[in-house]
Formats: sequence, structure tokens, C-alpha cells
Amino acid sequence: MRTENPAPIEAVLFDWGGTLTPWHTIDIVAAWRAVAAQIDPDRADELAIALHKAEDSVWARARDEHVSGTLEEVCTLAEVVMTPDALAEYKRQWHPHSLLDPDAPAMLTALRERGLKVGVLSNTIWPREHHEEIFDRDNALELFDGAVYSSEIPWTKPHPEAFLTAMRAAGAIDPQRCVFVGDRLFDDVWGAQNAGMRAVHIPHGDIPLNQIGHTEGVPDATVHKLSELVPLIDDWLAA
Repeated sequence: MRTENPAPIEAVLFDWGGTLTPWHTIDIVAAWRAVAAQIDPDRADELAIALHKAEDSVWARARDEHVSGTLEEVCTLAEVVMTPDALAEYKRQWHPHSLLDPDAPAMLTALRERGLKVGVLSNTIWPREHHEEIFDRDNALELFDGAVYSSEIPWTKPHPEAFLTAMRAAGAIDPQRCVFVGDRLFDDVWGAQNAGMRAVHIPHGDIPLNQIGHTEGVPDATVHKLSELVPLIDDWLAA
């Protein structure tokens, strides 16, 4: 654990997938096939492969160049037009894999009760509206002071500007007074520390190899479930 950052905390920012929402290993091609079947049932396999390839290229660019992408861009690269029925199926495919961690609401509420700002920064191709639908479904939308989704800014984590944009969206002004919580040692830990923040790691072992970046950060602290975060923050607030 690093201890050289004694600034008082004013905000705690969170990654979404794998952090606020538990990690799920998903058959992406099968999900895309279900979506493609709503567009052209006779070409569902072909379109699913094209969509998966396009999505992989967008995520590879995010990993290597820290440049953001969108679901619309994925469809454009795959030469696929997303119909309303296909979009509804896309959301249905992700529904069971996007449920908020049961520990999250109490944890987020406890942080806000301590006068801390709470925010979200997610690397995502989804639009803001999709994420807000998910948080609203899980009764958590009002627990955040601000959120930034990479689909609406030029950068992805670990670019420092992504973190600073999320900090400002949550109402904070000093990265040294912010803590970032995430599951990835490159995107979340190394990225947050490179932006001047403290970083808490929530590890899991299922991150696809093609999504692991070139650097592994050394977190300021590690917790294994969200319920462990508030006591850690209390210790830091008391220091």
C-alpha cells in the first residue's frame, strides 16, 4: 500500500463493469447472434461475426490508444444498421449481466452520508441513456453526484483526462483528494494514480487477456468486496 498521498478525501469514483456490477464471462458472439437475428435472420451468423470483430477492434483501440468508441461506431464498422427490435434484444441480452452488486447501494449511501462526492467513470461503448436505465432499474441512479461514460468523451481509461473529467462531473476539483475504485490494474489503478488519485483495487481473475493493458499498477489498497470499502475510507478519513 502506498502512503505518500495524505490529502483529505472529497470524492470516491467508481468503475462500473466488474466493480459496481460483478464480472460476468459472456458468450459475446452468441449475444450478437441474437441481436443479428432481429436484423436479418438469414444472415445472423455472418452479421454476428462482423459485429464481434468490429467491437473487438474498438476495444483494442481503447486499450492501446485510449481512444473511445460507441455502439453506433461498432455497427458502422460492421456495416450493420441497428433496428429498434435489435437494440431491444441487445439490451435484453445484457440485462442479467448488468445487475448492480447487492452491496453497492448501502456502500454508496454510506459514502454520501460522510459528505463525500460519488461518481462513475466507465469505459463503455454504450450511450449514457443505457447506463442510466440500468442504474434506475437497480434504484441507484440518485446515489451518484456525476458520471462519465467514455462513449461521450474522446478518451478511455487510463487516459488522465478521462479521470479528470469524471472528477469534475462529480463536483470535485483536486485529483489528490479523490479515490478511484476499480477491478483492472491497468485501466483503473495505474490510470487513476497517473492522474494523481489514490486507487483501490477489487480483483477478479477473469479479465480477457486481450483486454489487459501493458502496465500493472500497484494499488493503494485492495478490497475483495464492496462492503469492505467504507471501513477503508473511514481509516483514510481519520488519518
